[in-house]
Amino acid sequence: MASKVYFADLRAKNPQENTISKIQRLFDEAGFAELLGEGDLTAIKIHFGEYGNDGYINPVFVRQVVEKIREAGAKPFVTDTNTLYSGSRHNAVDHLTTAIEHGFDYSVVRAPLIISDGLKSQNSADVEIGKKHFESVKIGADIAAADSMIVMSHFKGHIVAGFGGAIKNLAMGCAPAIGKKEQHFRTSPHVNQDKCIGCEKCVEICPVGASSLLGEVSMIDPNICISCGQCMEVCPVGAITIDWEHDIPEFLESLTEYAYGAVKGKEGKVGYINFLLKITPDCDCVPWSDAPIVPDIGILASKDPVALDQASYDLVNRQKGLVNSSLQCNHEAGADKFKGAWPMIDGTHQLKYGEEIGMGRREYKLIEI
Repeated sequence: MASKVYFADLRAKNPQENTISKIQRLFDEAGFAELLGEGDLTAIKIHFGEYGNDGYINPVFVRQVVEKIREAGAKPFVTDTNTLYSGSRHNAVDHLTTAIEHGFDYSVVRAPLIISDGLKSQNSADVEIGKKHFESVKIGADIAAADSMIVMSHFKGHIVAGFGGAIKNLAMGCAPAIGKKEQHFRTSPHVNQDKCIGCEKCVEICPVGASSLLGEVSMIDPNICISCGQCMEVCPVGAITIDWEHDIPEFLESLTEYAYGAVKGKEGKVGYINFLLKITPDCDCVPWSDAPIVPDIGILASKDPVALDQASYDLVNRQKGLVNSSLQCNHEAGADKFKGAWPMIDGTHQLKYGEEIGMGRREYKLIEI
C-alpha cells in the first residue's frame, strides 16, 4: 500500500493560504496530533544552520509546529546535535549561540533549545538495530529519551549523500560526533597530487590535523582523518576526492541505518515535514548558501520518511533547473537535478536501502491540500 504524503504549494491569495496556515494544515492533515501523547516530551529535530548559511528553515515556521504540539497536549523542545567538523556548532555553547543568532530564540519559537548530545558531544545512548553495518548505533541522549518527535528537514543537495532530506536529518542530525564519525568512516578522502596547488586550505580547515603540506602538495593521513569532508568543500581546484564507486553506497547504507536507529523505539510517534524551499546544492552545514538549483516548490508532510524523501526528490526533478546555478547538466524538466549537481552520486540508494530495512515505502500517494 502506498504511503500518504501531503503537499502544500506556495501559492497564496488570502490569509488562509499563507505559508503559516499551510504548515498548520499539513500538521493536521498528516495526523501528527495522534502521534503525540498527553505530556509527551516531544523533540522537534531541526538544523539551526552553520554561521554564514541562510538556507535553514525559518524559525517562524518552526513556531507553528511548536504551537500544534502544545495544542495536542505535549511539551515541545527544539533540538540538534553538535558537529563532527570544526565550525560554529562544534560544541553546545557555540551551537546555541549560532541558533539564537539565526532566530531560534524562545521569543520566536516559544520552546526551549536543547543540544541533545551535550556540551562536547559526549552524551549519547546506544540503540540496538542489528543491521548489516551496525549492531548498534549512537544517538544523542536527549533525542533518544524523547517520547515523540517531529522531524523538520530542509530538502537540498549534499556533497557525499547526493541529497539530504528526512533520512539524512535523522542520521547525521541525531548522532553525536562519534556517531557521525562512524557513518563518515566509509568515505576516505585522498589528494590528487597532479591537481593540488599547495594552497593549504585543507590544512587550515582540518579539525584533527590530518592534512599537511609535503613539499608543494598536500597529503591526508588516513590514520588521523575522521572523514568529515571539510577539505573537499574548501579545495578550490577539486584536488581532494574519494572512491565514489565503492565508498558512497556503503556510506549511504550506514547513514540510513543510523536514521533507522534514531527512531527505533518511537514507532508510531514520529512525523516528518520536508521544506522544498531554497533548494541549494550543498548542506546547511557549510558556512555559505549557493544559489538554488530549482525554483521553490512547497512543503510536504508524512509519517513515512522514505516516501516523503522520494516524493520530495521527484518534485525537485520535475522542475526546470535554474541557470547560473551549480548544475553541470540535467537542466531539463524530468532530469535528475541532484546528479546534475553531484554527477558521481546516486543519492537514491538511501531510499532503496531505507525500504529494504523497513523504514518505509518508496511508493506514495501525493495528496495536495
